[in-house]
Amino acid sequence: MSLSFDRSASLIAEAANTIAGGVNSNFRIGMAGGPLVFKRGEGPYLLDVNGNWLIDYYCGMGAMILGHSPKGVQQAVKDQVDKGILYAGQSEIEFEAAKILCERIPSAQRIRFGSSGSEVAQAAFRLARAATGKRVILKFEGHYHGWFDNILWSTAPAQNAAGPEEAPVLVPGSVGQDAMDAAGLDVIGWNNLAWLEARLAKGDVAGVIMEPAMCNQGAIAPAPGYLEGALAACRKHGAILIFDEVITGFRLGRQGAQARFGVTPDLSIFAKAMANGFPVAAIVGRADLLDLFASGGVLHGGTFNAQPVTMAAMVATQQSLVPEDFEAASARGVRLRDGIAQILHEAGHKAQVTGFELMFHVGFGLEAPARNYRDLLKSDKPMYVKFAHALLKRGVRVLERGAWFVSLAHDDGVIDATLDAVRGASKEIN
Repeated sequence: MSLSFDRSASLIAEAANTIAGGVNSNFRIGMAGGPLVFKRGEGPYLLDVNGNWLIDYYCGMGAMILGHSPKGVQQAVKDQVDKGILYAGQSEIEFEAAKILCERIPSAQRIRFGSSGSEVAQAAFRLARAATGKRVILKFEGHYHGWFDNILWSTAPAQNAAGPEEAPVLVPGSVGQDAMDAAGLDVIGWNNLAWLEARLAKGDVAGVIMEPAMCNQGAIAPAPGYLEGALAACRKHGAILIFDEVITGFRLGRQGAQARFGVTPDLSIFAKAMANGFPVAAIVGRADLLDLFASGGVLHGGTFNAQPVTMAAMVATQQSLVPEDFEAASARGVRLRDGIAQILHEAGHKAQVTGFELMFHVGFGLEAPARNYRDLLKSDKPMYVKFAHALLKRGVRVLERGAWFVSLAHDDGVIDATLDAVRGASKEIN
């Protein structure tokens, strides 16, 4: 079987006359087979304009934790649309949504809603600076915290531009960024506590932001004691610890990665899987920090913050994440992850398949599991692109950066079909 995607290519070319590049996010450009155009999504599947039903492991870049078009979310949204769309005021549904998160997320003593992960990351930086009176935000190589100019640095730097591993330099992620935007930013390598402690000892860091598990690049767990050490070092040197759970939230556990790893940060940001594809984000954290928005002179605003329709979607999504369904899906995700690893090994491919139950990473050419971004640079990315394209032709859609997202809708039959496609693809690329 080899699927055709010519109709998508034609529509994208036509759309480029009105939309720059034919797409509305640069992250949708450059995939093998070209950007695809879809007509609908159902459960673990997407239907494209060529009539191909594809098993989907993009899952909306991680957002579709329940799968596509879950009935409970759809009905909640329809019911709210009948009541109203935007009030420029408060609604009871946003209070219900906030209560759910504050009861579920360990760090959530208070909450503010936003519309995207990029947006609430900025709110976290502002709070950290206001609370500490310091300027520097410290981030880590390979971690992504949004596309804004002041943070889009060293998210995927080439090794020849990134400087030495023990003293990396900031590398912009886009043409058009001004070095002045990074005047209050610094970067170090992740998963090395000594490097973090040494940088914090300078005393100028307002906030440290990290993915508690590195999932934008790879799917890497924190080293034993690393998160605990990071929190202690921030306490010692007067910095605010911020967990970016935009990807890890509601995938590495119903209560976030912070509950899984047993470390409660000062602030956390969430988005993606929180509302199963609806544009909802949140900054949560210590009451004394979040209350700076209310009485400390720190501005946080947004026309669409806590928009009632998206709040209804969030409540319905969280209510659907019941433990037994989450655990069953996690078991299927492990079967898929380990099955891919076995198939690639039996086919003679050197690869590491690492990560978690509902989100993992496939890296060709790696001798051992990656510990940080520099290790991931050793992977054979062209080989993985060939693998991803071979899977697409067999009806399985995966991200070319190596990430696989699994939803609660990926049942055993879908996992079996995926593993069959992996067997075929692994032979094709030999």
